[in-house]
Amino acid sequence: QVQLVESGGGLVQAGGSLRLSCAASGSTDRINTMGWYRQAPGKQRELVAIINSGNGATKYLDSAKGRFTISRDNVNNTVYLQMNGLKPEDTGVYFCNARVVYTFDFWGKGTQVTVSS
Repeated sequence: QVQLVESGGGLVQAGGSLRLSCAASGSTDRINTMGWYRQAPGKQRELVAIINSGNGATKYLDSAKGRFTISRDNVNNTVYLQMNGLKPEDTGVYFCNARVVYTFDFWGKGTQVTVSS
């Protein structure tokens, strides 16, 4: 089992920045990847960014490239999402995800990000 706790969401004006954090606990040594997903009202949850816990390889949603950066602190089992140049369309609930043995997904409760125009 893996427990995830997100923090760092909030209200920001367009063009502003936020930094999300996700602290993992439990069987963290079995985590393969960690990522951030978001869900806007009336829309499906989508992958924003993901990082491989072993080699640090990353992948981003096209609209996030160049604006968002995912990083990890393996000592403290924490993943960050630095979001710059925020746009109103980035608004949504951001969920932290951990995948274990490339099969089992664990989710945090989510943190709200609201970008005003």
